[in-house]
Amino acid sequence: MSKSIRRNRTAAPTRAADARCTVTVCRGCCCGTMAKVPHLDHEAQITDLRTALAAVAMVRRTDCLDACERANVIVIQPSTEGRKAGARPVWLGEVNDSGAAADITAWVNDGGPGLAEPPGVLDLYAFQPSRRVRHELDDE
Repeated sequence: MSKSIRRNRTAAPTRAADARCTVTVCRGCCCGTMAKVPHLDHEAQITDLRTALAAVAMVRRTDCLDACERANVIVIQPSTEGRKAGARPVWLGEVNDSGAAADITAWVNDGGPGLAEPPGVLDLYAFQPSRRVRHELDDE
């Protein structure tokens, strides 16, 4: 990720969207492709997330998050309040069915990381990416 697009991490949020959770949906070289995950309508997944979370979170598409073996990857970054409560981004892999996306939607609608307990089933999807990859997403 380019250093030129990284924002000042010490600055206070300047927009209301900055205070909300951010749901980052990988759509790079593997995630979001029929070759890697043929049974999923990838565009419908991101459209459904955007529609369901429009009032509470920013949903964004990003290029490869470098966790291709876990396609499709979604990262839930906590809101400002969630970060104050000690939450860190939650990485979820193999989010390849509507049930997982519905659980993510319910959790983020309830407040997301740091503010609401995730549905227990999401533990099956959670993983820790490499430190380099986590750092790049945090600095975005």
